[in-house]
Amino acid sequence: MPGGRLTQQERQQIALGLADSLPYAEIARRLERPTSTITREVMRNGGPAAYRADLAHRATERRAHRRLPASSRTPHTAPQVDGRDATAVAEYEETLTTVLMASGLTKMTARVLTCLFTTDAGSLTASQLAERLKVSPASISKAIAFLESQSLVRRERDERRRDRYIVDDELFYQATIASARSNDQLVETARQGVTVLGPHTPAATRLENIARFLDFISESITRAAEQAREVLHTKPATADASTDTSPPHPDQP
Repeated sequence: MPGGRLTQQERQQIALGLADSLPYAEIARRLERPTSTITREVMRNGGPAAYRADLAHRATERRAHRRLPASSRTPHTAPQVDGRDATAVAEYEETLTTVLMASGLTKMTARVLTCLFTTDAGSLTASQLAERLKVSPASISKAIAFLESQSLVRRERDERRRDRYIVDDELFYQATIASARSNDQLVETARQGVTVLGPHTPAATRLENIARFLDFISESITRAAEQAREVLHTKPATADASTDTSPPHPDQP
């Protein structure tokens, strides 16, 4: 599998693949590249609808040029932060941000969530987020407001009366339950349509089936989340502790 930066020819192939509505995985297979490389390349250069090979190539060259002075100061080893390879961490953060964007988050919201996910403490203040991401406090505030509305972060006041934004084990459970319940209004509205349109009409049948489908999905998600909730509080087993490193199934005693 080839490594290194994407070439201009590869970017042209990506553009052609997007024009043919090929999934990222298929484009990656044809180029013998990881799917994450293609996803990151497209999302950081305008997304699938706006991607242009020549513009993406020039943007990459500009970014590489800006990073060159810092790289030349440390030609042999990557800087270490808390025992971690800072370059590898930065690349991982970019990959995670790209994946979150592909799931529907805006770039700033994805960057904020990535920053919180990859912080050992799992919490940062607005000023700390703004400093780390090199953006304005207003940008942080807007992203946090959305993440709070989706139950993906919560806020607490610390001893200095500053708001701290936190991701913890319970938030993914709460976000999943909130997502399941978000269908309730649509279910109710669909069933109102059944009454208005008449229970024996094709349109009413369609709406009733939609309501039943969403009801089933919501109940299934809620039940699965309840069963799997303890996984969020389970410390992953190490290879030394057991030959089976998978977490225990929630239904197991």
